[in-house]
Amino acid sequence: MLTRAWMGPVSPDWTIRVGGREPAVAFDPAWIEADDRTLVELCLAGRREAFDVVVERHRRQVYQLCYRYVGNHEDAADLAQDAFIRAFKGLKGFKGESSLATWLYRIAVNVCLNRLALKTPKSEPFELVGPADRVDARAERPDAALLRDERAAEVRAAIRQLPPKQRATLILRIYHDLPHEEIAGILGSSVGAAKANLFHALANLKKLLR
Repeated sequence: MLTRAWMGPVSPDWTIRVGGREPAVAFDPAWIEADDRTLVELCLAGRREAFDVVVERHRRQVYQLCYRYVGNHEDAADLAQDAFIRAFKGLKGFKGESSLATWLYRIAVNVCLNRLALKTPKSEPFELVGPADRVDARAERPDAALLRDERAAEVRAAIRQLPPKQRATLILRIYHDLPHEEIAGILGSSVGAAKANLFHALANLKKLLR
């Protein structure tokens, strides 16, 4: 059974605790060069310490996604920890249809959305552009450049005011530079909806920053 502890590589030090005990065996150094699929197969074959390599490899990106979503270290570390615990427990559900990184992003986004749903009303507005509306994907580029360079607290605070899926879409596209197709897979939506979410997220962000 996987239990929660301050897990080591996400925020300064993390480790996965199985059955309430610290890992007894260090992972094979050769696994550092192994691809993600091999590490998953090792985990499923009973070599649980291979998951330490998965955590070390993807911890920064997962933590940063959570941090950008909630805006503080403590909650982000907690959410990232939950995401890796869920990933460990659900490893049999990874079919390799997407990259392991995309699968981990999907889990992390769901953890963030679920946490937010517990703290905010379910009726929070969420706009989508209809089929007849046109979204010019090129219109995002100046905004993307601005957001990549901007580190102001005002921008981070404004992002946290966006509706949940708009916020997730913007973070995945602007900060993690994922293509719309991959974002659609993570959020369980169509590519058109992912583009529309980004379009509205940027428009709403401009309004908030004004």
